[in-house]
Amino acid sequence: MRTNWTTQIVGNKVVLVPYREAHVVKYHKWMKSEELQELTGSEPLTLEQEKEMQKTWREDKDKCTFIVLNKESLHNSGEEICAMVGDTNLFLSGDGCAEAEIMIAEVDGRGKKMGWEAMLLMLRYGIEMLGINRYEVKIKMENMASIKMFKKIGFKEESRSEVFNEVTSVLEVTSGTREWLEGQTEWRVEEYKHLDL
Repeated sequence: MRTNWTTQIVGNKVVLVPYREAHVVKYHKWMKSEELQELTGSEPLTLEQEKEMQKTWREDKDKCTFIVLNKESLHNSGEEICAMVGDTNLFLSGDGCAEAEIMIAEVDGRGKKMGWEAMLLMLRYGIEMLGINRYEVKIKMENMASIKMFKKIGFKEESRSEVFNEVTSVLEVTSGTREWLEGQTEWRVEEYKHLDL
């Protein structure tokens, strides 16, 4: 999505940056993991296919993605690639609705509330910058950590699919939702400068 191509979002623990070609090699390495393929419902791609996919993420007006960086690691190293821990996505379906996703691929990044904060930042971005008023998530039934996280955010289970082995939950955005998100974490939207990584 071109809308977020020059945007970074800074929180307490993470920084969200646009998914760039320089990120693809590490992202591709993550997606070779059978565990991540299962949890995300993804199929393995070749490196060339992943590069093409990154371009579609940038150009498609219905997809918004950010790479999740460990803020402390970014501060210490100054290098985005070293600081990469995952990604977060929105698939816009029109009428103010979007499907949200979060993945913390780096094992060292799990259990530290980075996924929690990245999702809160992305939800707020969607509401304030993209006009989203209804979110949906589809989570594999065995991914209890994600199911609990989205329930804590306020998502309500809408359905279960035994065929796809997933739970669908929704969040209707209200003024209470907005106020709650505003109080959860630091949230600064800044200009992202595309420098050589």
